[in-house]
Amino acid sequence: MLKVDDGQCGKCAHFGGDEAGERVIQIRIKGEAPADAIEECGHPELTTAGLRVAPISSCDRFTPYAHSA
Repeated sequence: MLKVDDGQCGKCAHFGGDEAGERVIQIRIKGEAPADAIEECGHPELTTAGLRVAPISSCDRFTPYAHSA
């Protein structure tokens, strides 16, 4: 398992695209991801690029996901 920190794709609102599934939600909550986890980047400026990222990737467009307590 990989540790996913704040500022990395796994904790970004755009990780997993508009239809983020249960796996993406668990990565965000637990802060860890399987080494083979790769998901779509759903940032509006990047969707046409078909960018796929690892949870430990990062970029300047990071947006923290909004979670409910």
